[in-house]
Amino acid sequence: MVLIDTHTHLYLDDYKDDIQEVVNNAIQNNVEYFLLPNIDGSTINKMNALCKLYPERMFPMIGLHPTSVKDNYMQELLTIRHELLTNKYYGIGEIGIDLHWDKSFRKEQEFVLRYQLELAKEFNLPIAIHTRSSFEEAIEIVQEVKDENLRGVFHCFGGSYQQALDIIEMGFFLGIGGVITFKNSGLDKVIDHISLENIILESDAPYLTPSPHRGLRNESSYLTLIAQKIAESKEISIEEVARITTKNAVELFNIKIVE
Repeated sequence: MVLIDTHTHLYLDDYKDDIQEVVNNAIQNNVEYFLLPNIDGSTINKMNALCKLYPERMFPMIGLHPTSVKDNYMQELLTIRHELLTNKYYGIGEIGIDLHWDKSFRKEQEFVLRYQLELAKEFNLPIAIHTRSSFEEAIEIVQEVKDENLRGVFHCFGGSYQQALDIIEMGFFLGIGGVITFKNSGLDKVIDHISLENIILESDAPYLTPSPHRGLRNESSYLTLIAQKIAESKEISIEEVARITTKNAVELFNIKIVE
């Protein structure tokens, strides 16, 4: 059984003292490959340095996170374009719109999202899209610009069945993480009606730690808890969950793995 963590921020300082142990724990728990989405210009070097330590297991993505959209957003976007022209990346992410805490850069966030969607099409890369308190706003933009080259995942999906169908109809995947293990999230009931063919797994470490570890730092090794929850809810084996979601991730991000 091989699992792929399609969204993890293992390069952050949360892991600076024990990153090797964290990676080894993940591998021992069958989480053997990792997609690392970027946040902004301040994280690019740390992310790439970690990927170089594990070149056959870690795959970097490049993007500007919506909460990092500030007055310098054009310089950030130029940095991302430069990175795409000079280094190897496996996706555009983490991108999107976030209206949860601060709406003062809402218009800029929309511009930045549109710009990065065009980058994804130009460089033929999948996107990892963040939609906190902004699902309708984000999906409207994606639907508006979508063509046959635009594909990806709605990261940290926690929405309704209808929202799931809207995502699937566009040919995108649902990124399922720790929320599905939360007692009252209701996400398991939604996922019961969604085919595994439309799902990939993610930890979003160090955030959104699944039960029973809520309140602690998240780790990629906990991806097995997410896979197990899906397996129990759908009354299938965890091996089947791993087989299909891993196949989905490999095809979406065009990565090479050894099973």
